[in-house]
Formats: sequence, C-alpha cells, structure tokens
Amino acid sequence: MNTRIVRFATVFISSIFLIACSSLPEDLKSDNPNIVTDYAAWQQSANSSDEVRVGGVIAKVTNLENRTRIEVVNLPISSSGKPDIKQEPKGRFVGYVDGFADPVTLSEGRLITLLGKADGTEKNKVGEFDYDFPVMAISNYHLWRIEERVIVHDTPTHLYPCRGLYCRDINYGNRSGRVIQEVK
Repeated sequence: MNTRIVRFATVFISSIFLIACSSLPEDLKSDNPNIVTDYAAWQQSANSSDEVRVGGVIAKVTNLENRTRIEVVNLPISSSGKPDIKQEPKGRFVGYVDGFADPVTLSEGRLITLLGKADGTEKNKVGEFDYDFPVMAISNYHLWRIEERVIVHDTPTHLYPCRGLYCRDINYGNRSGRVIQEVK
C-alpha cells in the first residue's frame, strides 16, 4: 500500500513540475481562445484584426518618431511560446511597439515571441527583394535566450585499468561529445 502512495506522489509531483516548465509566460497569455499562432494562417488573413502570438529571430529594429518597428524572421512556436530553433524559418513579419524600445535589448539575432493584433500588411524590402510583411500592433513580447550544455562521452574506463589516484585525468583516446541547445 505504501508503494502505491509513493508511486502516486512521484507521478503527481513530476506532472506538476512538467506543467510548470512548459507553461506560457504571463506576458504572452491571452483570454482569446481563437488566438492565431500559425504564421501561414496569419499571413492568409493578415487584413483581419485577429489576435496573434508568433515568434522568431529579430532581424532589424528601427526607432521611429513615436513607435519602434521590429522585423522578425518567423520560427514556429511551441505551446509554451518558445520559438523552435530546430525548424526552418517560415517568412518574415513586422511588429510595432508604441514608444521607444532599446535596440540593444531588442538586438538582432535574439529570440522573441510577440503578442498583438493583426494590422494589415506593409510593402518593404529584404535586401533588394520586394516583400509583403504581415504587420501586428504589439501589445506585449517576451525575449528568450539559448542555453547550451555539452555532453562529453569519455572512453569507457573498463578498457583501461586505473593505476593511480588521478586516473580519470589521463586521456587514453579520443573524446566525443555533443552540444545541446535549449530555448529558455
């Protein structure tokens, strides 16, 4: 009977932990059950006034007189709002924030998720190419960071007997490993 309780408690606590780790940040939450989170769907209906939550990589930030223009290379987002860095970009869009937004904070290459209202389209250029950008009036945004960790695969120690106090410091062969990137 005690093992059932322990097992239930373990599953319950693990579930709570997983839910907390994958929840949407407060600044990206919306009461709208019909919020558009798919770039292609938003691009098709860009002239409506739907509420939109999309994200990607900041390509350009321009401070205008009364607002700031943020150009973003779209990446699909997860249910927690995080841009998926393993996916290919799906296009570009533009968002406008009222007032001044510091271009150092919103620097090129940062990951961002935006929440706002669709606001038509805008013709502009990407390099020399004419491009129709879907536009949003941004009500809020969330910046993300990429954390990297390295997993190193050591040579198995059972192949080489340990003959001293510091046997792990001896490199008996090649090491291999991999870098794992996570959006946080």
